[in-house]
Amino acid sequence: MPVHIPLPVTTHEDFVERVWAAVTPRTRVLFLSHLTSASALVFPVQELCRRAREAGILTIIDGAHVPNHLALDLATLGCDVYTGALHKWLNAPKGCSFLWATPAVQEWLQPLVVSWGWESDAPGPSAFVDHHQWQGTRDLSPFLGVVPALDFVAAHDWAEVRRASHRTVLQARARVNELTGLGSICPDGAAWLGQMAAVRLPAGTDTVGLQQRLFAQHHIEVPCMQLNGEPFIRVSANAHTSESDIDALVAALASVL
Repeated sequence: MPVHIPLPVTTHEDFVERVWAAVTPRTRVLFLSHLTSASALVFPVQELCRRAREAGILTIIDGAHVPNHLALDLATLGCDVYTGALHKWLNAPKGCSFLWATPAVQEWLQPLVVSWGWESDAPGPSAFVDHHQWQGTRDLSPFLGVVPALDFVAAHDWAEVRRASHRTVLQARARVNELTGLGSICPDGAAWLGQMAAVRLPAGTDTVGLQQRLFAQHHIEVPCMQLNGEPFIRVSANAHTSESDIDALVAALASVL
């Protein structure tokens, strides 16, 4: 069953208790986002994975936005299955993601499309890898770009890039809040936010129209969406984001809202 999390969020403890209160004796799987797309919130998944493991519940974590956005240690996280995209924040080519699973669950994870490794003439040491690694004539070049992407971020102190981008996002959120007079959906700091933040917009804002106008009139590409019936804009920052970019966004919002 889905769990409703009211906004603004307050503490990790409150979030964990709200999710865990929905667990029943019939619960078999706990599926969570690690860093959500629409709300841009970082969820405290490690504690929920720990509780689920003790209760014999399988945990599947969607970490699409996490690789190179947050520090990720899968062994410490303690989930059963984790998937993340490598083209969003790691700078790898588009269409590149990974699937990680503990050995205990690998044997029953099967691909929707079977190919060369399904009944391999030369099986490798891992049936899990054999079954998932090769899909017919799919172009493998995006996956071959992962190692150079990892080398690039390692050579450019990306931990500091993340910290600087986090500060930029907090400043951007504060400036948009000052413009709209609205409050934030989570406290400042790294507990809930990484390099992006969902910022409230005035009630009744046409988010589709706003996104189109920002692009057409101001050459700004930024997601605008509805979340729980409220309009939001999601601001992001990375190595290439400058203070002038934030100035341009705030000025554009001032002119079109």
